[in-house]
Amino acid sequence: MKKLLKIFLKIVGVLALLGLIGFGVAYAIYNEPIPEGTAGAEADALAIKMLKAINHEQYQKTRFLEWSFAGGAHEYKWDKENGKVVVKWDDYAVNLNLNDTAMSVVEKKGENLSAKASRDLVNKAWDYFNNDSFWLVAPFKVFDEGTTRSIVAQEDGSQGLLVHYTSGGSTPGDAYLWKIQPNGFPDSYQMWVQIIPIGGLKATWDDWKVMENGLFLPASHKLGPMTLDMGQVRAYD
Repeated sequence: MKKLLKIFLKIVGVLALLGLIGFGVAYAIYNEPIPEGTAGAEADALAIKMLKAINHEQYQKTRFLEWSFAGGAHEYKWDKENGKVVVKWDDYAVNLNLNDTAMSVVEKKGENLSAKASRDLVNKAWDYFNNDSFWLVAPFKVFDEGTTRSIVAQEDGSQGLLVHYTSGGSTPGDAYLWKIQPNGFPDSYQMWVQIIPIGGLKATWDDWKVMENGLFLPASHKLGPMTLDMGQVRAYD
């Protein structure tokens, strides 16, 4: 038994070492520092061009958004007008009040939970919503309170839009460098976010669908070999 345990521990140690080496190699190859940009009217104009391309005016009028995330593990119906969203995962359904989370209601298998039992689940729903909704509507958030915008010159001669989030959400301090097509549509962004230790990873924003009310929303994203499917995306009034 001791011999088997030693062999097992050696295997675990080797795998851990290989994992660390793999991460170190990936970090050395892909990690990039946040680029310096130039803030001002030019950056704001590029952001406005992107908003016009994806029909920001209609986004402001849209009341309901529906989508899913993590392979359907998280499901959402967002009532933008009233600041409420239903977040579903596993056996839980959280009626999340975005204006006052203390007013949120949590159900497990259709039964209401007490306020004490709900507290951590409400916080979890809040974090899920902040992350998963960003993958749906990030381009519409470039003028959110607490954001700064700057122009970053790209190697191909184009202009990138660097957006810093200094407040709000679950992880203030994150930054995103948007690559924008000549027609104003977002093509991709690079991320500098707290939950990913490698800075500058790229995610695509090129799978756009037009909704029944004329709004443009993404159906999926590519992040390296991984596809983030947004499920059955809907936007309606």
